[in-house]
Amino acid sequence: MGGALLALAALLGLQGVLLALPVLFIALKVLGGIDLAYLGFNIWRGAAEPLQIAATEVSGERNLRRSLLLGLTTQVSNPKTSIVYTSVFAAFMPRTQSLAFDILLLACVFCIEANWYAIVAVVLSSEKPRTTYLRYKQWLDRAAGGVMMALGIKLVASAR
Repeated sequence: MGGALLALAALLGLQGVLLALPVLFIALKVLGGIDLAYLGFNIWRGAAEPLQIAATEVSGERNLRRSLLLGLTTQVSNPKTSIVYTSVFAAFMPRTQSLAFDILLLACVFCIEANWYAIVAVVLSSEKPRTTYLRYKQWLDRAAGGVMMALGIKLVASAR
């Protein structure tokens, strides 16, 4: 839900800016590309740093509302998510789109985010996959950082 909310904010803000000041389209691509490349570089650079995983007790009674609010608050309070959505939207979306396109885009963002976090939660809650991830963390983080840097460079190059 948080990802879809931030995508909606990025979508509405991006449309408003581009309609009011089309020259900002180029600036947004360049700044967004630089930011994506910077984030990718930081992911790549920090790949060798070990993760500290604290042992936690799992309570038998779960409060769905509390968990939902904690996850939503965590996601929405992360400004990088909206910056990434704005940058990616600037790079790959047409200058104008229909309401149906926007709704489909937000539905896709919701599905991708929900499925991604569900997969990560299920997979990394098991000992063997978590251990495997930690063993290959450096290479996985470097690959993810490289992809982010490549997207950032592509975004800056497409601003011409």
